[in-house]
Amino acid sequence: MRRLHRRFASLAAISAFVFVTGCGEVNSTIDKAQACLEAPKIVADLTAQLTSLANDPQAMEKALDDTAAKLNDVADQAANTTIKEASDDLAATLSGINVQSVNDAVDAAQKVGADTAAYVQKVTEACTG
Repeated sequence: MRRLHRRFASLAAISAFVFVTGCGEVNSTIDKAQACLEAPKIVADLTAQLTSLANDPQAMEKALDDTAAKLNDVADQAANTTIKEASDDLAATLSGINVQSVNDAVDAAQKVGADTAAYVQKVTEACTG
C-alpha cells in the first residue's frame, strides 16, 4: 500500500510540474499575441495623427511622447525579445525627436514614417516567425 501511495505522490508532482510549465508557456504565447496586436495599432494611430498635427508642433511632440510611453509598455510586457527590443528602440527614437517648429514637424513626420515602417516589419517578422 505504501508503494502505491509513493507512485501517486510522484505522479502528482510530475503532473503539477507539467501543468505549471505548460501554463507559463501559454502565458508567454498570450503575451506575444497581445504584443503582436497592440504594437502595429499604436504605430498606426500615431501615423494617422501626424498629418493633422503638422501645423501644431506642441501637439505633435505630445503625440510622439505618448506613443513612446505606449511602446515602452508593450516592450515591458512582450514575451518576445525581438518585439521588446524593437519597441524599446522606437520608443527611444520617438522620445528623442524634438518638435519646436513647423519645419521640425515636417522632418519628424518623415523620420517617424521611415522608422515606423522598419518597426512594423520587425514586429511582423517576429509575430509570424
